[in-house]
Amino acid sequence: MWGRVAADGSVAGDVVSVRVGDAEAAERVAALFGARDVDREREVTEREYAHNTAVTRTSDEFVVTAETPAARRASAAFGLPTDGEESGGYRLSALDDHRRQLLRGLVEGCGTVCYKSDANAVGISFVHDDEALLATVRDHLDAAPVDAPYGDLNESSSGGYWFGVADDAGPALGEWLYEGSEESGLFAPQRRRKTRRSIERVREGDEGGDE
Repeated sequence: MWGRVAADGSVAGDVVSVRVGDAEAAERVAALFGARDVDREREVTEREYAHNTAVTRTSDEFVVTAETPAARRASAAFGLPTDGEESGGYRLSALDDHRRQLLRGLVEGCGTVCYKSDANAVGISFVHDDEALLATVRDHLDAAPVDAPYGDLNESSSGGYWFGVADDAGPALGEWLYEGSEESGLFAPQRRRKTRRSIERVREGDEGGDE
């Protein structure tokens, strides 16, 4: 949950907002806050691709907003930026015991997962305006129980920063991120489906190459 807030959300006092990509994910996030004082707002967003600002994508998105004392406590405990601050301290080591769930939220909030047909690989990259958050993501990838090497941090053409996980590490990382997620329900269904389908396509390509 708080990985998702850090990646694509905001905190202002007792109010926390999280942006998600589909209605099903919005309902899951809202359920974490409880039914009281939760708003779900649908909007159409046009975003530039980080690697090429000449290309944009338009999509429906949902912003879930809730008023809860947990927002103020979490921002203080985890070093999240508040009240419009551009950068945070990101003391996410407090969530080390929940690293899988934390990284899952970060991937779903500021990560991109795709199937790369030319390389028959799963591409996983992270894009964010705050370089400090991406440094924190890299620290948690280093500490993950699966091998997830990554490339250098680069400036994106949209003005932020990005880095990518090595292609050959994509399937194992993707599988680990969503392992056990069915029981907890703590995932965005659309993002999980896309990740698992990308992994399946790699496996199918590997099998076809062995024939």
